[in-house]
Amino acid sequence: MSSHVVIAPDKFKGSLTAPEVAAHVAAGLRRVHPEILLMTMPVADGGDGTVDAAVAAGFGRRRVVVSGPTGEPVTASYAVRGETAVVELAEASGLRVLPGGVPAPLTASSHGTGELIAAAVADGARQIVLGLGGSACTDGGAGMAAALGARLLDSQGRDLPPGGAALRDLDAVDTSALTDRLSGVTVVVAGDVDSPLLGPDGAARVYAPQKGAGPDQVEILEAGLARLDAVVRRDLGLVMAGLPGAGAAGGVGFGALTFLSARMEPGIAYLLDLLGFAARLDGARLVVTGEGSLDAQSLRGKAPVGVAQAARRAGVPVVAVSGRRALSEEQLRGAGFAGAYALTDLEPDPVRCMEDAGPLLERLAEEIARSVLDEPLSSREPAP
Repeated sequence: MSSHVVIAPDKFKGSLTAPEVAAHVAAGLRRVHPEILLMTMPVADGGDGTVDAAVAAGFGRRRVVVSGPTGEPVTASYAVRGETAVVELAEASGLRVLPGGVPAPLTASSHGTGELIAAAVADGARQIVLGLGGSACTDGGAGMAAALGARLLDSQGRDLPPGGAALRDLDAVDTSALTDRLSGVTVVVAGDVDSPLLGPDGAARVYAPQKGAGPDQVEILEAGLARLDAVVRRDLGLVMAGLPGAGAAGGVGFGALTFLSARMEPGIAYLLDLLGFAARLDGARLVVTGEGSLDAQSLRGKAPVGVAQAARRAGVPVVAVSGRRALSEEQLRGAGFAGAYALTDLEPDPVRCMEDAGPLLERLAEEIARSVLDEPLSSREPAP
């Protein structure tokens, strides 16, 4: 009989981090089955929590002071193992590090993300895994590129000020210093956004309102990104704006493709491979995954579905825990889940679910232990 349970959740956004979710699930399972053998592996799809997931999987954490989205200093982390570094945009340029939570849609910059990449390269990294998500900026990755040595100049030869609005005045791009700095470094973008840079499905019109932009500001940002694309086409000969993922993180996906010669990878699949998820499935009896809201967006490459698909290929059943569940039984089965449990099954008030997420999650885990793990578990140690 298989011997252990793998707990591999993403965060419950606004409530619990992925490591906290894993800890509460473990506590609930052990309350019913004290003998249970568990492997916890918090996961992420490239957005918030990607560095934490890498650290939980054995990467080392490095902290560095960089520029936040509005220029103020913030302490941000990246993860490193050997010559591979995991850099998370949200750590330096995310909504969660805005001073006082006040948005700055026209002037917020990705400069700090470039500083994080530079720090990782100086630390010896030769492969950068860049997680995109939770961005506060819509600057097309211009700030990130500038931090790494690119020059983005106006018609007077002056460096542009930070932010997406300033891109309307872009006249020339010079990436020679950046190219030298990143010689021998490969960059992989791990993300789940497949939108282009421009247009009705692009970075400004879809995502800028989430960063505080009103309708007029959205059009300003769209014009700035369009100008960036036009100058990049002319000066660098690169046509990247229409590629899937170019619109990720306020266009930082475009900046990574253009300035860092990055390749795009589906976030959760790539990260599961990088973090060694398959090895933890060997001999597993069950996988418990989850996220805050299990809904239609989950089916578009979010972490729990990626976990379920990987586990299904290994022949291990998967159940999901979530704050709320908005998928039909047919959708759940199609995505690879043997079952799904939501906090709202126990507490219909969503505010209470957010406030009491930890204890409620432990109750769900107890239910999983009773209904799914109803046979004695083997005491054999799982393979490391």
